[in-house]
Amino acid sequence: MNKDAFSELTVHYLPIDSLTAYPKNARSHSKIQIRQIAESIKAFSFTNPVLIAGNNTIIAGHGRVAAAKLLGMDRVPTIGLRV
Repeated sequence: MNKDAFSELTVHYLPIDSLTAYPKNARSHSKIQIRQIAESIKAFSFTNPVLIAGNNTIIAGHGRVAAAKLLGMDRVPTIGLRV
């Protein structure tokens, strides 16, 4: 296995507007779920960064990004994946 696969993770705060939703995202969130995620972010901040591909496409975290928008946030924590 490639030793680079075990490199340390780096969290980067990126502007929400620079992120693109994955068009084949299988999961959807209701408005109620987005509000619940937003309440969690207000209470605990971001505890799970958004996972993105090299071109800033969201791999995991569409609901968190929607909740951040609802809260008026302009940046979110992200971790870039090698895909």
